[in-house]
Amino acid sequence: QVQLVESGGGLVQAGGSLRLSCAASGRTFSSSVMGWFRQAPGKEREFVAAISWSGGTTNYADSVKGRFTISRDNAKNTVYLQMNSLKPEDTAVYYCAQDPKVMVPMLGQRYDYWGQGTQVTVSS
Repeated sequence: QVQLVESGGGLVQAGGSLRLSCAASGRTFSSSVMGWFRQAPGKEREFVAAISWSGGTTNYADSVKGRFTISRDNAKNTVYLQMNSLKPEDTAVYYCAQDPKVMVPMLGQRYDYWGQGTQVTVSS
C-alpha cells in the first residue's frame, strides 16, 4: 500500500520561498512518475509539476515555470517542490501524487495515489 505524506507548507509573504516535501511508502516510488498538484478555494485541482522516475524529465504548468522546481531523492523515497518568487495566486492546498504505471510524465496521465495535502498561503 502506498502512502504519501506532504510537509513544508505554511504562510509566506509574496516574493518568498517554500520547499514542500512528499515522503512515500512502498516499493514503487523509484520507478514511478511523481507529480504535484494544487487546489485553491473555489477552484478545481490543477497540475503544477511532474518528474520522471530518474529525475531526468520534468514538466511544469506555465504559471509556475521559472519559479518552481520539482526534484526527487529515490534513496529517501521523497519528492520535493521548491517554490520561489511566490505570489498570492499560488495560495492553495498542494498535493503530491504517484503514478506507478509509467516512468515518464505523459499528457493526460492518471495518478493512482494522493497525499492529504499541505496548505500554502502567500500574503500580499
